[in-house]
Amino acid sequence: MYPSRFAYQRVSILEEALDILARTEDDAKVLAGGQSLIPLMKLRLAAPKRLLDIGRLAPLKGIREENGSLSIGALTRHADLEAASLPRPFELLREAARGIGDPQVRNMGTIGGALAEADPSGDWAAALLALSASVICRSAAASRRIVLGEFFLDPYTSALKPDEILTEVKIEVPARPSGGAYLKLERKAGDFPIASAAVFLQAGARGEIASVGVGLAGVGLTPIKARATEAFLKGKVIGEELASRAAEILSGEIHPLSDLRGSADYKREVAATLFQRALKLAWERAVHGSRDSIGSSG
Repeated sequence: MYPSRFAYQRVSILEEALDILARTEDDAKVLAGGQSLIPLMKLRLAAPKRLLDIGRLAPLKGIREENGSLSIGALTRHADLEAASLPRPFELLREAARGIGDPQVRNMGTIGGALAEADPSGDWAAALLALSASVICRSAAASRRIVLGEFFLDPYTSALKPDEILTEVKIEVPARPSGGAYLKLERKAGDFPIASAAVFLQAGARGEIASVGVGLAGVGLTPIKARATEAFLKGKVIGEELASRAAEILSGEIHPLSDLRGSADYKREVAATLFQRALKLAWERAVHGSRDSIGSSG
């Protein structure tokens, strides 16, 4: 099937794009890598009257560390993050990147475009929820920072307004020894995950979990930040019994739906197992890992 007719416009500066969106609003859609929007247009599930191509805006590309935060430009491609020199605590970003789609998707798709799509099964959503990340959204009139846990509203619906562009992802650089892990189960390589789980934690001086973030995808109408599970884990010492109890709490926070990838009960079991494995791996990395410097990308 072919997309409906649309006008195409490429912009050279961000302010130009924001000005156009302020004037056209619902009539325009922002095009980054095209790996999410174009398939929807071909199925006529999206039919914008205008495509605003921001794919060449260099200021929205790259990875840098500044003022205690890791900043990832919205147009940074999955492949760039897969290849980037990142600190060991952020290994889960590389794990999420290298499991997305196929090489073509990873070389074209962008982290900002993936988040803006708000796919309930999105790889980046789970990983970045575990990292308690925020996104910067800009309009012609203002800029605002949205905690990612408040960004996903409904399936394929985010808090991004029609006149806004997601420009940046922000992650606080941890002060304590830290580690993270992202795991998912898929029927075949490149398929949408049956479920995915990410854990990021900081180790305390007494061998306890000083802080922890847990993100999941594919097990609800939106990606899920497991706040009750996080609260239960904080301050406790890792062990088999703790991981099992935390998995029980996590199972009560997710709401999987039965579909072609499996029943709701099956997905619940998969999510709990992935979470326990990610928790143990994140702890091992926090205790035994070392902090490296960040390299530039994009």
